[in-house]
Amino acid sequence: MSVTAATMPKPETGTVLIVDDEEDTLQSYARMLRLEGRTVFTADNAEDGLREAERHHPDAVILDLRMPLMDGLAFLQRLRAREAPRATPVAIVTGDYFVEDVHGAALHALGAEIHFKPLWLEDLVALASRLLTVREGRPLHPLGFCHRAPDDTRS
Repeated sequence: MSVTAATMPKPETGTVLIVDDEEDTLQSYARMLRLEGRTVFTADNAEDGLREAERHHPDAVILDLRMPLMDGLAFLQRLRAREAPRATPVAIVTGDYFVEDVHGAALHALGAEIHFKPLWLEDLVALASRLLTVREGRPLHPLGFCHRAPDDTRS
């Protein structure tokens, strides 16, 4: 069976900004989303992430919560201050399983959804697709949060 342009899967589109201070995580996420056909911009700290957001106006942001100098919550507050309310869908990806106890209400009010590390690559692809769907005007999740249990062990 030959593959024609009509039968080939359509590559995904959309621009994603990834902000994470862990270089391996940053590069792995970026590589995987680029393989999926996404345009990806990266920043290894929140200040650079804000500059990238200003420069490229991404369709979605995937953001680490715990970073030096400025954390993900401060990044999100500054991002929201610069744009229309909740204009850019944002997912916080964190290893802090107590984030909702401390920052949950603020993150929810700013329109972010929360995911826990480790974020498996297939989950990353699904997350990016969902965020970009929100950008197109469809709802993310009724409560604004999506969780995967910390004890999820995949082989």
